[in-house]
Amino acid sequence: METPAAVIATLAASALVCATILTLTVTRIAPAVRIATLGIEPARVEIPQASLGALPVTDTMGASIAGADQGPERLMPTALPPMAPGRDYVLADPVIDTRPQDPAPTIIAGRPPVEAVPRPAHIVALAAAARSFTDPANVASLRPEQRPFDAAPEEPVIELAVASPLATSISPRPAARPADLDVTSAPSLVARATDPTENVTLAALTPDEPAALGPAFDRSANACTRRLSREIPRRAGSAAGGQAFIASLENVSGTTRDAAIAREVLRGNVPAFLRDLAPVTFTGVLPNGRSAQITICVTPDYLAVGSDSDFVRVPLGLTAAARVAEEFNMMLPTTRMVDAIYAQADLRLSPSPMTPGSQMSSTTYFMRHNATVEGQRQNAGGRLGMLVSGHKKDLVLTNRLSSAPGRVAIYGWHRPGGNPIQPLSTVHGAEYADYSHGIRLVSRTAFVNGRAVDLQDLLMDGTYAGLLNTDGPIGRPAIQIASR
Repeated sequence: METPAAVIATLAASALVCATILTLTVTRIAPAVRIATLGIEPARVEIPQASLGALPVTDTMGASIAGADQGPERLMPTALPPMAPGRDYVLADPVIDTRPQDPAPTIIAGRPPVEAVPRPAHIVALAAAARSFTDPANVASLRPEQRPFDAAPEEPVIELAVASPLATSISPRPAARPADLDVTSAPSLVARATDPTENVTLAALTPDEPAALGPAFDRSANACTRRLSREIPRRAGSAAGGQAFIASLENVSGTTRDAAIAREVLRGNVPAFLRDLAPVTFTGVLPNGRSAQITICVTPDYLAVGSDSDFVRVPLGLTAAARVAEEFNMMLPTTRMVDAIYAQADLRLSPSPMTPGSQMSSTTYFMRHNATVEGQRQNAGGRLGMLVSGHKKDLVLTNRLSSAPGRVAIYGWHRPGGNPIQPLSTVHGAEYADYSHGIRLVSRTAFVNGRAVDLQDLLMDGTYAGLLNTDGPIGRPAIQIASR
């Protein structure tokens, strides 16, 4: 027989079991049986995207179901992370990429602005001087008086040089040619036609007749001796070879390189063959109806640094080229002189252009093009000292320099037949130089019918300038720009 305590414990346990079963029946089983009996599936909830800073929002349950216990409407925040009791949750601000971004492109209509480069002070001064020469009286005062001509003798004669009648107080050079200068008779140089129109051609180069600028010239019978190149210093025995010197400038360019080359050239580090000037002649009829023959003396090749066995032709900007010319008592040629040099050259080389680009002005290009030209000369059997042309463009003297201060004038690079690749151009700045440029020097001493005169005076004189220059007399400002 059980005790009262055991009976009470048994009843308490039975009551707890019954209460648990009743609770499950009411909360779980009965609603499920009712929904299943009605044949209704639970509603599917769609969670739209939440805007920044707000909780996700869902649609409420579908339409009311007849006879069903709807209960309170609820949201379905299934997109939210599980929440722990007693904690507040706040949506985090969106992550903003703070890394630096590429700037938005800027579109500029038309050509971009270009800042003007100020002109050098000496160029401004020369331009002002050019404007002051518009007064005809000033122009007339700067030109030498016309040289009188005697009647033509019946027989060809040679007139020994005396003090130039064209010399003025502002242009004292050159000095009178020494009386003891050895000059061999050359009738082809100084013969005058008995009839002013007989056997005379104008000094103009045409593609059809490139040889019309002058007769064949006997090099041994001309007055272009080394006396005219005596201003070039003697080359020192310790002077560097051309290849080594130019290689030392591989990492420099522009005016720095020009200055280094000019210093070396002015010390006399110039090949000996360049000191033997070559004659180039012009024959024509002057405005007064008389005939004249003008001979200029030019370097047989372009300016180079080094020795006869090791030299490199050196392009230069206008400033450095003009300085070298002035120190050597020489000047730059005109376009007509360049044409005449090509027409009367002993050896004409074809142009050898290289790949264009920024490297055109590099020292490496200078050396490579020089090697190409030397290969051409040697393959053609050319000897040092022969008058050679066609392998470079020339820095030239032109009236355009007065109207385009701060520029350099280039012309030439003749193709076979006499047509130049480069027409007269002043596009580049005065200090520009590339591998295709060359510096041909012309002596300040020229000869008119065998008499020594100053070439600058001839170029400024209206009587003679037409034989030497395509656009007539050259003003002193242009000559000064190309002689500083």
